[in-house]
Amino acid sequence: MKAGQIVQALAGRDKDRFFVVTHTDGKYVMLCDGKTRPVDKPKKKKIIHVQETQHFVSLEEVLTNKAFRKVLHQFNYPKQHPKEEISLCPNKM
Repeated sequence: MKAGQIVQALAGRDKDRFFVVTHTDGKYVMLCDGKTRPVDKPKKKKIIHVQETQHFVSLEEVLTNKAFRKVLHQFNYPKQHPKEEISLCPNKM
């Protein structure tokens, strides 16, 4: 798991929500979504409680809470984007 990767929470009150990994630290990752977890107060979560996706974002381009919300909107609200392809950097490993 790397910084900039989009992940889905598997446990806790934020279960099934999508976040961007901002930092990794051993068994933990720091997650941000720009809404419930803003840039200045990321969520610390164990790696085993998140599921990786194949999508990445550039953290240099996503610096504000608004930018995080915009990137994650199509993941957290898929019914509003039924035919839209997710146009991020797939498989940037």
